[in-house]
Amino acid sequence: MDWLTDYKIPVGKTAKAVFEWMNDNLGGVFDAISVAMEAMINGILWLLQTPHPFVIIAIFLAITWFLQHSWKVCLGVLIGFSFILNQGYWEETTESLTLILSACVVCMGLGVPIGIAVAHRPRLYRFMVPVLDLMQTLPTFVYLIPAIVFFGLGMVPGLIATVIFVLPAPIRLTHLGISTTPQPLLEAATAFGATPKQRLWKVELPYALPQIMAGLNQTIMLSLSMVVIAALVGANGLGVPVVRALNSVNTALGFESGFIIVVVAILLDRMLRVKTK
Repeated sequence: MDWLTDYKIPVGKTAKAVFEWMNDNLGGVFDAISVAMEAMINGILWLLQTPHPFVIIAIFLAITWFLQHSWKVCLGVLIGFSFILNQGYWEETTESLTLILSACVVCMGLGVPIGIAVAHRPRLYRFMVPVLDLMQTLPTFVYLIPAIVFFGLGMVPGLIATVIFVLPAPIRLTHLGISTTPQPLLEAATAFGATPKQRLWKVELPYALPQIMAGLNQTIMLSLSMVVIAALVGANGLGVPVVRALNSVNTALGFESGFIIVVVAILLDRMLRVKTK
């Protein structure tokens, strides 16, 4: 098989050359992105950590009641946050929530418009499918290498890696919701004189809202799954005690911090679960 490996396709060398060129020529762009994301992260972190924890819990309960209208779900959220406070992981939880909320802002801000655009352009979506598959199947540790090169250590590279991994979810689900809008609804709107913009805002988006909300839910769950990986590049949060427990083979710390991550995932899922009629 030496004759085959002698003519190895230079995938790694090409990727390295591309990243080096980007680092040399697009440094200003990466610095601007880093400053903007760091400002957003610091702002959200300030909002979550400055008030008393009970104030933040009350806000989450109000959001839960507004979305679910269920006292049972609100009680579950209250119990979950009380457990987090009892275990002493409030600061780490707010740091992870900061990463999750930042990823939601970026992913939904990019994913929904892209999903709408490709839903109206089937050829473009067929071209994007392999790219979306690559983003979700490429090992997430691979994303960390260029993230560290371009943005250094800290929350920003963790956020960048999270966005790359999570972004396909809102794109796919927004595309699904928009592209499956019943044709009779669109024809009726056109017959009543609706413009393409009016059809989008008054017909397609309301019909696709459950799928878009499902995309938000998936964005949050997938972002939460990245907290441990983000901790490897210096991002604070619940991933830090998990990594520390792994390095020291501390079973108690690992189980404790891992269980807190599970509790946070359950809370966010129950809060944002899409109701089906």
